Amino acid sequence: MQQIKTALLSYGMSGKVFHAPFLDIHPGFELLGSWERTKKLIQLDYPDVKSYASIEDVLADDVDLVIVNTPVGTHYEYAKKVLLAGKHAVVEKAFTTTAAEAKELNEIAKEKGVKLAVFQNRRWDSDFKTIQKVIEDGVLGDLVEAEFHFDRYNPLLSPKAHKETANDGAGILKDLGPHLIDQAICLFGSPKSVFGDIRITRENSLVDDWIDLLLIYENFRVRLKAGFFVREANPAYTIHGKKGSFLKPRGDVQEDKLKEGEKPNLESWGTEPENLQGILHTEIDGKPVREKIETLKGNYFSFFDGVFNSITSDVTEPVTAEDGVKVMQVIEAAIASTTQRKVIDL
Repeated sequence: MQQIKTALLSYGMSGKVFHAPFLDIHPGFELLGSWERTKKLIQLDYPDVKSYASIEDVLADDVDLVIVNTPVGTHYEYAKKVLLAGKHAVVEKAFTTTAAEAKELNEIAKEKGVKLAVFQNRRWDSDFKTIQKVIEDGVLGDLVEAEFHFDRYNPLLSPKAHKETANDGAGILKDLGPHLIDQAICLFGSPKSVFGDIRITRENSLVDDWIDLLLIYENFRVRLKAGFFVREANPAYTIHGKKGSFLKPRGDVQEDKLKEGEKPNLESWGTEPENLQGILHTEIDGKPVREKIETLKGNYFSFFDGVFNSITSDVTEPVTAEDGVKVMQVIEAAIASTTQRKVIDL
């Protein structure tokens, strides 16, 4: 099997938890190393890889693919350098800080003939995969409304300065917001218009930490919410159709398992506990049905497998730069809506 020589641009939580474990187990990737600015940690986990002193050192090496997993405010600058060097790139969310930056990166990738993917791993969460199947099965009938939550209870400010300093990449809208927006667009396409309400709720916070976005489609509505003062969580996904409803708590176990140091596998990986199964209440063949629905397995490996296939077989990336542009357009519309207190058409 062809091996894609891959480097990370940082080895903090995202590199250690979300990227390196899957690059390590996928036979189609060779992890070359990571750019490390101060802490030199990657060789503790992967002794045979390199610790690069700069992005220039990364790009000068015999690398095929670069993972841009640095703070959001640096994504555009670093991804542009990677693409102009003729390397394939995966860029974490939020893709960029503006839709214009996202469009430019997409154009550069096309001009250079390289692949550019956005790391929207939450498409491969067990809970999202399950609601996707329920919708595709048509058991809810014509959809009327959906509500997605990314709820947490954490009133404390993050110790990471780039997350709490007022800058174009900080705030919950560009942290958790891209997950919710991407999932909505993945299911329903881009909305016609957006109404946004973005707030600061934590004491001494300088960045937004609560969002309520209404995505307006022709015949239905999608509400996206995230915040840090939800001690008793709402269902992560609530879908109402003209025949029935499906409610699903957030239950994907992958992030917690990875943080605990567990290595992903392709057999039991991503299996949710049964008590987190969603409830389907609908009508099938004229008869009312209320039952729990078995949760599909989650697996972020599928994203990396998609990246591998896109590079080696010249097929579409698992999450395209165009997808990233659409998410940034919704984010910009939400900001404009909050400022102007009105619905913004896309």
